[in-house]
Amino acid sequence: RERVSERERERVASTRTRSVMNFLGFKPACTVDVELLKGDGVKPELVTLRSASGVPETIPLYTDGDTVSGVVTITPAFGKKIDHQGIKIELLGQIEAYYDKGSFYDFIASVREVSGPGEIKEELKYDFEFPNVEMLNETYSGVNVRLRYIVKVSLVRSYRGSIVKDFPFCVRNTAILPEINNSIKMEVGIEDCLHIEFEYRKSKYHLKDVLVGKIYFLLVQIKLKHMELEIRRRETTGSGSNQYNETQTMAKYEVMDGAPVKGECIPIRLFLGAYDLSPTYKDVMNKFSVRYFLNLVLVDEEDRRYFKQQEIHLFRTEM
Repeated sequence: RERVSERERERVASTRTRSVMNFLGFKPACTVDVELLKGDGVKPELVTLRSASGVPETIPLYTDGDTVSGVVTITPAFGKKIDHQGIKIELLGQIEAYYDKGSFYDFIASVREVSGPGEIKEELKYDFEFPNVEMLNETYSGVNVRLRYIVKVSLVRSYRGSIVKDFPFCVRNTAILPEINNSIKMEVGIEDCLHIEFEYRKSKYHLKDVLVGKIYFLLVQIKLKHMELEIRRRETTGSGSNQYNETQTMAKYEVMDGAPVKGECIPIRLFLGAYDLSPTYKDVMNKFSVRYFLNLVLVDEEDRRYFKQQEIHLFRTEM
């Protein structure tokens, strides 16, 4: 939360700086806009995501192998002329770890030089295309790390500072249904006091799936008052002494409110599509991993808590 609030403060400070500069007459030399397209001029679908600052943003959606193309429009401010050393358009795939803020790892970096040195007196448009881009990693924004894709437009200037603007887009990829999807069977027990078995039909789920299971109470000598099932996300970044683990509770499902009796069976039916989940990501570019766990929580009348955790695998079958 502190990291998110820090990024939000930086965003607000940047906005205030621009407002003050505009008030004092320091207006931007030009505006830069991009219309992002797919191959053959097709407009991509739009999706709404939570940005790094926590604010929802609507951006174009692509998948692995898509062509990323579009049109850049540069419009100088009224009565202004812009001298530049060249204009370039980049497609970047980047990973940023928040503990190493401002340091990006570029796993994709393609450049198009669309103009040599010159001057801009009126609105100019530049077409660009990055064909069949390999984008195996999905867009992700977590607690300690984010993976993003951007189209970056740069007007290179030597004396007044380059004009640079980023235009983000989202990447999502689908997976095929696994051939093997074993059920999960586990036990929770305290000798001579408690014996519970729980069973889930599958261990691998797509993001719109329904988690179905049952919990059996075989021995109950403890006065339980509450039971819930949680979906927890564990994000691991870095390595060695710089490894960070963050666990978030993404969903809570009340299984029981009240004392169970021996022989009782409680069904579970949890709709995953209601929650903000991503697929499982394992060792993305040796930078981070995202794993999911089912966490069964039992609370007795003295507020003692008992846990049992099991990893599950999540994947995407539709965009």
